[in-house]
Amino acid sequence: MKAVAGLGLGLLAVVSVTATELTIATYNIENYVSTDRLIPAGYRKDYPKPESAKAALREVIRDLNADVLVLQEMGPRPYLEELRRDLAVLGVNYDQAVLLEAADPDRHVAVLSRRVFTKINLHTDLKFKYLDGVETVKRGLLELSLETPSGELTLWSLHLKSRYTDNKADPESTKRRAGEAMAIREHILAHTPEPRTDRFIILGDFNDVKSSAAVRYLTKRGAMKFARLLPAADDHGEHWTYHYRREDAYTRVDHILVSAGLRSAVKAGTAKIFGGEKVALASDHRPVRVTLEWKD
Repeated sequence: MKAVAGLGLGLLAVVSVTATELTIATYNIENYVSTDRLIPAGYRKDYPKPESAKAALREVIRDLNADVLVLQEMGPRPYLEELRRDLAVLGVNYDQAVLLEAADPDRHVAVLSRRVFTKINLHTDLKFKYLDGVETVKRGLLELSLETPSGELTLWSLHLKSRYTDNKADPESTKRRAGEAMAIREHILAHTPEPRTDRFIILGDFNDVKSSAAVRYLTKRGAMKFARLLPAADDHGEHWTYHYRREDAYTRVDHILVSAGLRSAVKAGTAKIFGGEKVALASDHRPVRVTLEWKD
């Protein structure tokens, strides 16, 4: 609140400054689906996410308290509804639930939201040249729009190809992720009339670090810089979002990019990596969130 002293009749004029906030987060929830997995009791085929991990995940989401929550590695629709129903038991209610089912039959991009979307588009047919052929962006691209005090805001939600591959011509699928990112970039720019001033966010699991071609392609085309990767750290100043358990390696692969037209609304100018108590049990990733703020 800001108080301004005014002269005249000995009165004090008080001007209240209020802020409207919107918190958006991205979170890879690690195989919220039945799949082959290693559990403490050993290797299991077609096994669901353990209940202890699900319980921890719900607590993380509750404490994260995002208005719009973008998820990766969500299973088919019944799994999304299960999570939404179980969150409601904790008093965490999301009225909006969107699922993008693309070429990957098992792991999907999804969104839970307290805000009503004015536009929802599911893009599942984005193509790109890859080695000697043509491929499809494996998990598609989810486009969502909602109203804000400064106008329409568009969210472009993604999950790029993992590093796993048996293709010796593309170790760690680096070229494939770059191709996916370029296809997504061209689609975004084709549907963004004024990329330097429009308000949009690109977010999700990039499966790549900030210096990678995949991230670079989603911030600029040639000399045109249309988005900026937000810096992010947890309360201890650590920057990692993914723990690769096999090698005990920690990297940052989950990112939030904002357009130039939205940058002034980013609270404190940064994103935040959530490092709550239960994150290690809930997933091999940590969520990243950004708060947008509009002052009246």
